[in-house]
This record gives sequence, C-alpha cells and structure tokens, in this order.
Amino acid sequence: MITVEVAYALPHEQKIVAVQVEEGATAYDAVIKSRIAEQFTQIDPDSDPMGVFGKAIRDPRSQVLNAGDRVEIYRPLIADPKEARAKRAAKLKAQKDKEEPQAGGE
Repeated sequence: MITVEVAYALPHEQKIVAVQVEEGATAYDAVIKSRIAEQFTQIDPDSDPMGVFGKAIRDPRSQVLNAGDRVEIYRPLIADPKEARAKRAAKLKAQKDKEEPQAGGE
C-alpha cells in the first residue's frame, strides 16, 4: 500500500484527502477511493480533467501513482486565461493613460 492525496479546490473552500491505495493504482482509482465526489457533487471522475502536482494528465485511468503523489481534480475555467489577461492589461493601460496628463500638467 502507498499513501497519496486527492485535492479539489473551490474559490472559498479546498479539500485534500489522504488515501491508501495499492501499488500500481491510478489517479482515477485514488479519486474513487477518496470518495471526494460525495463531498463535492459537481465532481465527475469520469470526465473532469486531473493532474498530479499541477501537471495535467491525459488519462487518469492509466496514470499510475507513486507514494506521496497528489492528484488534483480541476474545475472548468470560467474565463479564457488569455482573454482575462488581455482585459487586465487594457484596464491598466487605460488607468495609466488617464494618470499621465495629470502628472504632466503640474
């Protein structure tokens, strides 16, 4: 038996469950055994993307775990990261442009 962790996070809450699995167990096996989907009903182990220590894995059913690994269950993105970054940059530029005339007028 080896010990691994299964993690899931919401903006206001996170849960990390330590679970003992057989050697050769997969990420999917650990998620099922952790029963974390019972606490967070929005989790669908059959379709939600997963990763190990922040690195996405293609197939949780074939990703064999090592002792100490942390399986992370990812939530869907609310906004496209590139689009969100572009909006933040545009907002900062607008603020900077707005402040420049005041500094130059003194």
